[in-house]
Amino acid sequence: MSETHDKARAGRALDAANFFLADVRDGLGPYLAVYLLTEQHWDEARIGLVMSVATIAGILAQTPAGALVDATRAKRTVMVVAAILVTLASLSLPLFPSFLPVAISQGIAQAAGVIFPPAIAAVSLGIFGHRAFTRRIGRNETFNHAGNAVAAGLAGLSAYWFGPTVVFYLLGGMAIASLLSILAIPERTIDHDLARGLDGASGAEAHEQTSGLKMLLTCRPLLVFAICALLFHLSNAAMLPLVGQKLALQDKNLGTSLMSACIVAAQLVMVPFAMLVGARADRWGHKRFFLAALMILPIRGALYTLSDNPFWLVGVQLLDGIGAGIFGAIFPVIIADLMRNTGRFNVAQGAVITAQSIGAALSTTLAGFVVVGAGYSAAFITLGAVAAIGAVICLLALPETRHGASRPKGKTAAPASAIAAE
Repeated sequence: MSETHDKARAGRALDAANFFLADVRDGLGPYLAVYLLTEQHWDEARIGLVMSVATIAGILAQTPAGALVDATRAKRTVMVVAAILVTLASLSLPLFPSFLPVAISQGIAQAAGVIFPPAIAAVSLGIFGHRAFTRRIGRNETFNHAGNAVAAGLAGLSAYWFGPTVVFYLLGGMAIASLLSILAIPERTIDHDLARGLDGASGAEAHEQTSGLKMLLTCRPLLVFAICALLFHLSNAAMLPLVGQKLALQDKNLGTSLMSACIVAAQLVMVPFAMLVGARADRWGHKRFFLAALMILPIRGALYTLSDNPFWLVGVQLLDGIGAGIFGAIFPVIIADLMRNTGRFNVAQGAVITAQSIGAALSTTLAGFVVVGAGYSAAFITLGAVAAIGAVICLLALPETRHGASRPKGKTAAPASAIAAE
């Protein structure tokens, strides 16, 4: 009875942590550029350089962050420290608004923020195990998107009345709530071996499987999945900024308002699709959901070219809620499948997140060159084609990762990770 009560309490605390960390994990996020432009009067070049520094810091920290989560048994403490660092780095901006302090603080914020995705997934796996992991991740993503929508709505309304600096107070409040939520997770409910992906392996076998990164580097399905994730973000990351530019070219004031509404609406659309993944992915197949997320992007890219009407563009952008909602929920589930009983679940998450971050960083550059050379429609078609390539690779090269899925005749499961061993 006590164990059941502890798990129920841990589940509620995870719900709250995902809701409040939705705002904290990205720091000031999209509001950074607005604040620096309107309040500190920076030019666009300096803003872009600072954001590039922060992005690079996040990319470099991804894989070490996953390795840290695998290695430590103080996962709650790591998340608390990361939340404090992100918050302090962001709140220091009004006090030290010159270039070097801002670049350093935002680099720290991005590097600390990458802790949260692998840590939340690891804690979820450590508490609920592989059997309930898909449903738990779907629930995590549901609360995460709800938190993003509420935070974006509050920021938009508050900034309208009190100005851009209100986001600092919002971030501070969310940070305090997230710290309390993390600390409310009972430490005794977390199985730290299970949180690394180990599930019933013997001690000798576990030691052999976790003695380095050899399995990670030689796991063909994980490499295929990383390539597909990179192509997903190479396609997806630039689509919303391009829509924002098209809206702003038509009406600067209306474009800003419509973009805010679009972000909130897309987050709300993500909620039911994250719930759908949690409820049905184990029955329908993990690969099918991932393939669906990839295939949404070429459709979005093509639809954007049909009209420049602002409401059409915003309506099509709602498809982002489907693709991103599915991707966010199925991503850690597939990696948990691939790394089952390897003890490298979180370092694998870090490695694949690094790949997708590189894709996201290159996305806006690719789109910018195509827009300058051939226009917005060509850029949308190009981005859609990138995702279509990813969908083909996924269809042909990625196996169904769901545990217990049918395997080709003559193949038997490896004693550790049946799929990772292929």
